[in-house]
Amino acid sequence: MSDWLRTILYQIVFYTGSVPIVVGVAFVAPFGQRAVIRHAHLWAKLNRWAARNILGITTRIEGVVPEGQFLIVSKHQAMFETTELQLIFGGPAMVLKRELTRIPMWGWATRLYGSMSVDREASAKALRQLMAEGAALRAQGRSVIVYPEGTRVLPGETPPLRSGFAGLYKAVGLPVVPVAVDSGRVMPKRGAKRPGVVTVKLGAIIPPGLPRREAEQRVWEAINALELTPPVKGDAMV
Repeated sequence: MSDWLRTILYQIVFYTGSVPIVVGVAFVAPFGQRAVIRHAHLWAKLNRWAARNILGITTRIEGVVPEGQFLIVSKHQAMFETTELQLIFGGPAMVLKRELTRIPMWGWATRLYGSMSVDREASAKALRQLMAEGAALRAQGRSVIVYPEGTRVLPGETPPLRSGFAGLYKAVGLPVVPVAVDSGRVMPKRGAKRPGVVTVKLGAIIPPGLPRREAEQRVWEAINALELTPPVKGDAMV
C-alpha cells in the first residue's frame, strides 16, 4: 500500500472515530474530571492504534518517565505528540492556543479535561491569566504540558521559546521535564505520512526557580536534542 493510501485510510479512521468520542464527553462529564480524562484517553489510544496499524508508526522512549508533578515542556512537530504524550505522562493538563478552545464541543471537552488557553500574541493580560491558571493547576496536583515554540515546526527548525514559557515556569514552580521529539520526519504537516519510529527523548529534569535566561536556555537545548544529535537505538517501545 502506498504512503498516500495509508494516509487517507488513517484520516478516515481517526477522524470518523473521533466524532463519537468527543460527543461522548457529554455523557461522562457528570461523573467528574477523572472520568473525563479516562474517556479522553480513548481518543489518544485511537490515534496510537491507527498510527501503528495503518501508518506503521511506533514510538520509542529514550529515558525514564518520572513520577510526580512536573511542568512538561515538549518540542512540537506534529499532532502525534499532543495525544501520545498524554498517554505517556498519564494525562497532564494542557496549555492550548486560544483558537483551539473555541472549537464547538471539543473546546468544552478540553476545559473539562483540564487546560489553559493562551493568546499567542502574549499580551500582558494573557500572561497574567496564564500564570494564575498555572498556579491553580499546581494547587490541584496536576502536571502541566506546554509546547513552548507556540506552533508546529519543521524538522531541523529550532526557534526560540515563546515568552509565555517563562511566566508559566515561574507561576507553577515545578521541576521541568523537557521532551524532544522527531515526529515531523514521519508525520509531516503537509504530504503523505510515512512508516517509521517516533523518538521521544526525555531530558534531565530542570529544577524550578532558575533565572529566566538559564531556564530558557536549558529547556531550548533539551527539546532540540534530536535536532542536534541523532537518536540512538533501543529503550522502550510503545
